[in-house]
Amino acid sequence: MKRIAAVVLALCAACVVAASPALAKKQIKIGLSISDFETERWPVEQAIMTKLAHEQGAQLISQVANHDAKLQNDQIENMVLQGVDVIIIIAEDGAAAASAVESAARDGIPCIAYDRLVKSDKLAAYISFDNVEVGRTQARGVLNKTDKGNFVMLGGSPTDNNAVLFRKGQMEIIQPLVDKGQIKIVADQWVENWSPANATKIMENILTAQQNKVDAVVASNDGTALGALQAMKAQGLAGKVPISGQDATAAGCKSIVEDELTMTVYKDVRLLSPMAIDMAIKLAQGEKVEGLKDFSLKELTLDDKLKGNVPCKFLKVVGVDKTNVYDEIVKSSFQKYDDIYKDIPEDKRPPRP
Repeated sequence: MKRIAAVVLALCAACVVAASPALAKKQIKIGLSISDFETERWPVEQAIMTKLAHEQGAQLISQVANHDAKLQNDQIENMVLQGVDVIIIIAEDGAAAASAVESAARDGIPCIAYDRLVKSDKLAAYISFDNVEVGRTQARGVLNKTDKGNFVMLGGSPTDNNAVLFRKGQMEIIQPLVDKGQIKIVADQWVENWSPANATKIMENILTAQQNKVDAVVASNDGTALGALQAMKAQGLAGKVPISGQDATAAGCKSIVEDELTMTVYKDVRLLSPMAIDMAIKLAQGEKVEGLKDFSLKELTLDDKLKGNVPCKFLKVVGVDKTNVYDEIVKSSFQKYDDIYKDIPEDKRPPRP
């Protein structure tokens, strides 16, 4: 009897030893550092990434910096102290966040720049959309309505490298017409924090200075465009002066079907968020990430002083206006039918998809 008991105990001990690696397997912790929640898309993408991480057995810890670059760096440092395995960063200030990325890299924590570049060659990856093409698409969308006259350029936040790339793409299309004398750029402003309220104030001042003689506005996202439209509405110009946007927000698409915003740029974040989580888990597990291509910081930032390369992956973008907003945005369920058409009379709406 004692012999049988000993065998049973030995077998149990063997099972415990065999099971212990699985029991000891640490849950992956992903840090998500977000610049702000004022930008409409960030809370949406935080929710998507939280859900995706949970589905893959990982924990996502997120913090919002409320447009405070120093606070964001402190929050990233705190995530490292909390023992995260990898950090996804939506940078408030791409230059300021570089020190946090480099500090995390020294501690062996890989960082992914999410849609906004962090200006450091210590990044494990930078994933985004083709941001220069975003700018080209915005410029073409406005030029489809008018290709001459007084143009206003409304850039994004000067601390967001994407805003620089959007402007590069915009000017590739517009500059030849400026050189021909067809277009005159009467105002060129950057909108701090991508704030719609800031865009409204800026546009009010521009309209006053130009005595309302503005023929087109190239705005860099839906938020700044809708802010500018508030100023234009007050002067009876909304729907008469073409204006571009970006992000295909519900509010932006609603404005398109109401004939105020001319166009937006559709960036399907439903592709970007899963890419970020999948990449984060692979990096946390020490696995190779496929499909990345090195770009120099110089070409990413248009700054000759920056050295080094960053592994990148860029997704395609789609220009959206009244002719295809239903097919591209509604049918794909990117935005809800009722959010876009709620103020359009029933007999003038397209059918529910």
